[in-house]
Formats: sequence, structure tokens, C-alpha cells
Amino acid sequence: MSEVYALRRTRLRECCNAGGSAAALVTRPANVRYLAGPAPEGAVLLLGPAEDFLVCAGLPDDRSEQTRPDEALRVHAVPGTGGDPAVEAAGLAATGGADSLAVEEHHLTVTRHRALRSVAPGLRLADVGGAVEQLRVVKDEEEISCLRIGAEIADQALGELLESILVGRTERHLALELERRLVDHGADGPAFATSVATGPNAGRPGHRPTDRRVEEGDFLSVCLGATYRGYRCEIGRTFVIGTAPADWQIELYDLVFTAQRAGRESLVPGAACRDVDRAARQVLDSAGYAAALPALTGHGVGLEIDEDPQLTPGTMGKLDACVPVTVEPGVHLPGRGGVRIDDTLVVRPEADGGPELLTITTKELLAL
Repeated sequence: MSEVYALRRTRLRECCNAGGSAAALVTRPANVRYLAGPAPEGAVLLLGPAEDFLVCAGLPDDRSEQTRPDEALRVHAVPGTGGDPAVEAAGLAATGGADSLAVEEHHLTVTRHRALRSVAPGLRLADVGGAVEQLRVVKDEEEISCLRIGAEIADQALGELLESILVGRTERHLALELERRLVDHGADGPAFATSVATGPNAGRPGHRPTDRRVEEGDFLSVCLGATYRGYRCEIGRTFVIGTAPADWQIELYDLVFTAQRAGRESLVPGAACRDVDRAARQVLDSAGYAAALPALTGHGVGLEIDEDPQLTPGTMGKLDACVPVTVEPGVHLPGRGGVRIDDTLVVRPEADGGPELLTITTKELLAL
């Protein structure tokens, strides 16, 4: 992986040099990991004029391959205790001969920004913007492999839950069990807080599990994800508990399923992000559910669970090949519940079989 990390840093350096900065300071944790590999909490990356440094509060733990940063990087520990690695890195840049430093202004606090100026008053601070985030959008096959394994873990955890007795158990208990199963199957941990929603809560985006117990006839919607080697995937499914679904449940489920399929089939290289959103949204809109729709149809995933691109009505830009995204339309009807169906896919050209589905748990409306 050292060569991969080095290539990523070279691409960022070229971007910064083009903007007139001789050095760059990366502080956002996901961006540090992308460019330097697993690093201690709070570590920052300095791309210097002559040498790159991973600046840490303490030395990295090299006992595990999964906690060891790129061995080609020079590690610099902040002397003493309580020092800020970002401030230390700015000092290194100044003493190394840099006259300008590109920083991630969208991540730095005002206090930290002032501290950088204080320790290196001769440095001209510029904004690197979202340059690293843009580099992260298109994934290489190693990154996609991590997402694929994470999706397999999430599928396993969800499949095992569906084989257990659900009636009478609380949303909170089911969410905790799912998160335990993710770790049991090899995940670093959950990709985000697991959502389990029953009855009138079902289909509500971002629902936080409560002590409501599962009842016969409920819709049960679940949204979970696994983190594997830092990469995060997402899956969401909706089921009916105990009995054959009611007519309104079948009708609503089929509608959301049709919308989700339309969104999935739109995932081709060159497709406008807003057109993918439109493909799914217009199915639900035309059925009269415009007011019940979430703000977006999907989003990118990777080292963070919510990355670019955003699949929304107002998003500009087009999809590239090898971009992993979610497609997650849903409808929530207040007081009744609703349906969400959520998959993680990778944009692939038609010649390669079209979009690659990573989360494969059945989307059939099961009565559990």
C-alpha cells in the first residue's frame, strides 16, 4: 500500500503546487487515513517541500498491520504532553523552508487556525478546500474490496437477526444485537448508529431506536452498516412482522421497491447525480408522496458514511466509474409507518455488467 499512499500524496501535492502552496497540512481524520494509512487519533499529515511527516501526539502502535501508518512516512512525535500535532506541523513546515501552507479551513477551528499563525507567522496560509475529498470520490479496487467485505458482514448480521424471534423485543435491543453481530463477523465496528424502527416509526430516516416493542403486523425497517479496514457500507431493509402484510403495506412496499430499482438502474458513468435522484423520486412523487420524501436519494460512501457525491435534486456533477454510492428512497407516513430500501452499489460501465450491488440481502417483502 505504500506506493498507493505515495501516489495519493503526489496528486495532492500537485494540486497544492498549482495553487501556489509549497506545503500542505491535512488534519481531517478521514483524509489523513486516505493519504497516510491507519494513524493514531489526532495525527496530522504534513506534505513538506522536501519531506512528508506524520505528526502525532505519541508514537503509533505498530503491533497490528491495521493500526500501522504508511511505513514510508517519517513519524514525528510532538515533544512533551498536551501539544497540538497541527501546530507542531506548521512549525516543521516553517523550519523546513516553506513560505506557504495549504490547510483544510473547513476542518480547522478558528482557535487552531490562530495557533498556526502564531507558531509560524512567516507562513502564508491558504485553503486547500475539498481537494482530498475530491481525490477520495473515485475508489481503487482495494478500497472497493474493503467495502465489499463490509457489505458481506452487514448482510450476515442482518440475515441472522431475521432468523431469530422478533415479536416482543425492543428496537433498542435489536439495534444492539445487530451491532454485536457486526463485530462478531469481523467488522471494526458499526459504520454509523444502527437504526431499528417498528410500527409507526418504520421508514423514518435516521430514527433512533426506542423502547417500543415489536408487535404483530408491524412494519420493521432496519438500517445498518459495517466498517471494515476503515471503509463504511450501508444497507436498509423493511419487513412485516408475524402475519401476511396488509394491502396498504404491499402497495407502499412495491412502490418504494420500484423507485429504488429505478435509481439503481440509473447508476452509469456519466449520469448526472440529480438524474439518479430524479429517477427514484419521480416514481414516488407521481404516486402522491412528494411531501413524505427525504431530502436525498443517496450519497457516496468510503472512509466516511456520508461522502460526495450527493444524489439530490440540486446536486451538480456527474458520476464516474468506481464510485460507491447508496440508493435509499423511502416513504414515512406519520402515525402508520413506512418503507425504506437501501443498498450500497459501485458505479460500473455497461461493459462491466453495470452497477455492482454490494449488499445482497433479499428485497422481497418478507413476513417474519
